Amino acid sequence: MRLRAFALLAATIFALAGCGSSATRESRSLRHATLILDFTPNAVHTGIYSALARSYDVDAGVRLHVIAPAASTDAIQLLETGRVSFAILDIHDLAIARERGENIVGIMAIVERPLAAVIAQPGIRSPRQLDGRTVGVTGDPSDYAVLDSVVAGAGGNPRKLHEITIGFNAVPALLSGRVAAATAFWNDEGVALPHARPGFHVFQVYDYGAPSYPELVLCATGSTLRHDPALAGDVVRALVRGYRFTVSNPKAGAADLERLVPGLDPRLVSEELTVELPIFTGTDGQVGELDLPVLRAWARWEARFRIVSHPPDVARMFDPRFLSLAER
Repeated sequence: MRLRAFALLAATIFALAGCGSSATRESRSLRHATLILDFTPNAVHTGIYSALARSYDVDAGVRLHVIAPAASTDAIQLLETGRVSFAILDIHDLAIARERGENIVGIMAIVERPLAAVIAQPGIRSPRQLDGRTVGVTGDPSDYAVLDSVVAGAGGNPRKLHEITIGFNAVPALLSGRVAAATAFWNDEGVALPHARPGFHVFQVYDYGAPSYPELVLCATGSTLRHDPALAGDVVRALVRGYRFTVSNPKAGAADLERLVPGLDPRLVSEELTVELPIFTGTDGQVGELDLPVLRAWARWEARFRIVSHPPDVARMFDPRFLSLAER
């Protein structure tokens, strides 16, 4: 229900991507790069759109084109086939792609915390109370890991759950009473639901045993990073500036997003951005941070809850050097 038509949105964003550039900047010789998002544009992408609106990409010598996927698998497919240069991927999708043998590498964190959660009906005050209840999942492999981690972390028994696939329909499934709980995102459905009905409980996977892994990561293929590391460094530099601006100027950042992506609900953008601002920065206060010790803990969690069969090799899966280049 949340995905827009790819062609229309892509065309719109391609047209808008150049907004804010001066004639002098346009006259420069710029390299072009395409970035596909993980989902339709929303508050979590604010730093990307501030980078476009304020020409941070142009300042870095790149004309960055941003498109949205028509389906959840589009980002990896387009990245693997070379039709896009960069992609925002869910870290679990990155792990699954790596296990398939795809040489995709994370080069910058977009958020520093998990966004996954289990949202439960008002009468359910602990995940332990879900034993024997019906819980909705989208069908993504990571959903089952999140659900099991949350329930087990609260002392419940995941084997006693009755799971049904509801796709990305957590909000209507919860409002209708079809499910006692559903896997969702605390920064999305967790913000939207109280407007329809207050009282729902949001159990973040981070609070129930999961490490503080970066849910969304900027990625490129190993081939791109080998053949044009400067391009990757320049894109990271632009996005780091964009997210720094968003953290320091959230109202202006939200305005950038809303201007380049018409049709967004300003109230929801503001509310989502408010809860997301603390997770745009790592423990050292910097945006984009890839903390390898944290990622190693995530890798063990990823295998423990069977998203992948073996812990990912984070030293090969992530390359933080482009963040260092962005500081220059």
